[in-house]
Amino acid sequence: MARKNKEKDMNFTGHLSELRNRLVVTAIFFVVFFITSYIFVEDIYKFFESHIDFKLTLIGVAEVFWVWFTIAGIVALAATIPIIAFQLWMFIKPGLTPRERRASLAYIPAIFLLFVGGLVVGYIMFINLILPFLLSLNNGMFNEMFTVEKYFKFIFQITLPFAIIFEIPIFSMFLTSIGILSPSFMRKIRKYAYFILIIVSTMVTPPDFLLPIIVSIPFFLLYEISVYLSAIVYKKKERKHQEFMES
Repeated sequence: MARKNKEKDMNFTGHLSELRNRLVVTAIFFVVFFITSYIFVEDIYKFFESHIDFKLTLIGVAEVFWVWFTIAGIVALAATIPIIAFQLWMFIKPGLTPRERRASLAYIPAIFLLFVGGLVVGYIMFINLILPFLLSLNNGMFNEMFTVEKYFKFIFQITLPFAIIFEIPIFSMFLTSIGILSPSFMRKIRKYAYFILIIVSTMVTPPDFLLPIIVSIPFFLLYEISVYLSAIVYKKKERKHQEFMES
């Protein structure tokens, strides 16, 4: 009995050590990506600035550092997502069958592409819909002055929730594959999910009646796509289970 407990403790310690090593590797990649992003941060800033026809204002020296640091951090985070996913996959790999390993490995590029896609869609919505709406409210009544810090905070407030919500399809597929989620459950809670998505859309848009509805439309589509993908994974899982029982 004591020997079994000792083996369990050694296995647990080994898993913790492996997890720590993988976190260290991920942190190293993040730092490398951050430094690289920081080197080119002025070019990245000019890309954002090219989409607006007004000049951003500085009201404090620290704003420049904050903007440079935040831009480099978000770019580094996006670039590190495949590394995080791969390290997580390597950590759980020993407990997977060869078929599960191949299937789960395909999630890694999908997670990255969906995150970047969410950032892009969120930014497009901001530049083409939200920002013009806010500027139209002025109607020449006030002098406009946009500070660098508040402008980029507003961008990140909108784009990051998009990036996170765009991960719903891949997470629904993964949770379905491990038996935690099912398409029938997602259909059952659809109205609650829609309500939460509307709340998120109101949080990332100005206080207006029309804008949250428009922004929530892609969120609804993502949820329905998630239900559809979950159903595909669920059917494949049921088919494999039936073939195993018949063999």
